[in-house]
Amino acid sequence: MDGYWYIIHIYSGHEKKVKMNLEQRVSALALHDEILQVIVPMKEVASVKDGKKRVQERPSYPGYILIQACHELGPEVEADGGRRSWYIIRETPGVMGFVGASGSNPTPLNEDEVKNILNLSSDEEKDEPVPTVDFVVGDQVKVIDGPFNGFGGEIRAIDLERQRLHLVISIFGRATPVELGFLEVEQH
Repeated sequence: MDGYWYIIHIYSGHEKKVKMNLEQRVSALALHDEILQVIVPMKEVASVKDGKKRVQERPSYPGYILIQACHELGPEVEADGGRRSWYIIRETPGVMGFVGASGSNPTPLNEDEVKNILNLSSDEEKDEPVPTVDFVVGDQVKVIDGPFNGFGGEIRAIDLERQRLHLVISIFGRATPVELGFLEVEQH
């Protein structure tokens, strides 16, 4: 993890646009030796739409991007490159500021924080995509998979840790409790 890593606060939903703008500015001003990387940490998120499971990539930290710089950044640092890079980043459209600024100079992340954010641990297996949960207790849902396919039910409880829903389904006029996965139902 060479260099200095910083978290930049940006407008939420503009992560890719700000990354592209910043990379274009770095290229146009020939700052490749000073601003080494611009990263939007991403994660896979599973959702069900129109009865089909979809896996999409979304930012892990909406409203934030990660920057690796050669120098410490800030308006009061000794290196000219650090002052110039700080100014270029601050003036990029969509950037609101640096996270962890002490005084006017931002504080770089330590190596453990960077590894945690980027999930660079080599021992860690790739996790399954995390399903998005748009359900709340009391919602009416329709089962789209499994033996209860086509039945409607009401959500009684949500278990986020196990990614399960506790439903009550009416079968032959009787309320029957059922436990199903997030991806086995859709909004009714």
